[in-house]
Amino acid sequence: MTTEPAEPVPAAPAAPAVPPPPPMPPAAEPSQALPPAEPGDLLEAGPDREPRAPRRPRPVRLAAYALVLGALAGGGVGYAVQAQRPPTPLPPLQVAHPSYPAAAVDPAALAAEQPAPPAIDGDLTKLLLTAPEGSTAWFDYPDKPSWVSVGEIAERSGDAVYEFKDLASRGFRRAAEVDWKKDDVRYRVSLLQFAPEDADQARSVSWEPFAGDGANGGYKVESSPRHWAESTDQYYYGQAVAKRGSLQMTVEVFATAPVNADTLKDLAKRQWERLV
Repeated sequence: MTTEPAEPVPAAPAAPAVPPPPPMPPAAEPSQALPPAEPGDLLEAGPDREPRAPRRPRPVRLAAYALVLGALAGGGVGYAVQAQRPPTPLPPLQVAHPSYPAAAVDPAALAAEQPAPPAIDGDLTKLLLTAPEGSTAWFDYPDKPSWVSVGEIAERSGDAVYEFKDLASRGFRRAAEVDWKKDDVRYRVSLLQFAPEDADQARSVSWEPFAGDGANGGYKVESSPRHWAESTDQYYYGQAVAKRGSLQMTVEVFATAPVNADTLKDLAKRQWERLV
């Protein structure tokens, strides 16, 4: 029997050659080294880490502790020193003791020593001028000094409702008046007083003075005639106004001819003198 030669076994492939490792870079010189990290720098950071809060320098915390401890120690020492001191007594209260007159007081004598009240605080009807001799009454107006109400004053105006509300809202207190007629000339002298807190409602004017610089007011005489209400009759008008405290003095003249300025001035001056 013939023996066949065995097939040759292929040789295993040779392993690839491994390149040698790259040379290591030379170490950095000391001058090229990175600067040291500051205390406040973030030392570690990454997707799973949060930045750390900067640390407070230790000297600052020590100074804060020293301040707190110093305040506490100072307060304690001050309290201990003050507690050892004796209490200081307070000065006695200076209270004046009431004194009484040795004898009974005479009310009349005491009243006489007090300053007299202003004339405008008394009876206004006693301060008004009186109608001269030979005069007559003017319709139903008072020909003797008399008190008049706010309703009577408002009734004479063109709009009684408005005049009444206006006087009442301005602090009207009281009023007195006297009217007369002589030689076909009508005269009216009135005193209108407001409450003390509404003294500025008393009217004052800067017209021609009728009593020099002593009177707080003035007078005027109109050259054109007026018409009586709901009538074609005409009249000439003159007026003097002055103020003393909360009191308003008004002197009015109604005439068929132009009003005599001297007559109006004299009348206003005499009425003003009764108020001072």
